[in-house]
Amino acid sequence: MTDEAIVVLYWERDERAVQESKDKYDRYLTAIAVNIVTDREDAKESVNDSYLAAWNSIPPHRPSVLRTYLGKLTRRIAIDRFRTRCRQKRGGSEFALSLSELEDCLSSPHTPEASLDAAELARAISTFLRNCSEDARRLFIGRYYYLDPLKNVARYCGMSESKAKSLLYRTRCELKTYLQKEGFSL
Repeated sequence: MTDEAIVVLYWERDERAVQESKDKYDRYLTAIAVNIVTDREDAKESVNDSYLAAWNSIPPHRPSVLRTYLGKLTRRIAIDRFRTRCRQKRGGSEFALSLSELEDCLSSPHTPEASLDAAELARAISTFLRNCSEDARRLFIGRYYYLDPLKNVARYCGMSESKAKSLLYRTRCELKTYLQKEGFSL
């Protein structure tokens, strides 16, 4: 079934929409959640909560790309679950590892100024990524948005793990320099 047809089912409040979403995207959404929470049961709950969130948000929203919409919901829910479970910083998940890799590039999110600048920072990062090479952009998004393990990101980008690690390091350094030029305090 096409995404458009599934969205129509959501709009018609037809419960088949959830089952069709599960059939088409369950593996994809589970992979996103597992990378964040590491625990299969928490991941499964996050994915199920994503289907509920989709049910509650469509309508009024009408996503043009259902896969991305569901992925975004799953990511947000899994991160919230991770934060709830691990109030103190702990290792063990791709989410925690990814954040620790980005610490040098980004300022602390716990200040009021950082909260107000979040949208501007997102725009700056987006602009930076648009100007990166396709390989650098795919690696960066795979690692820091989808939170895939470095090994997996390297594989689907068609390069060795060491090359991917090196390119990500250079990209983070360039991002840091770019953000400083744009006036962000790091």
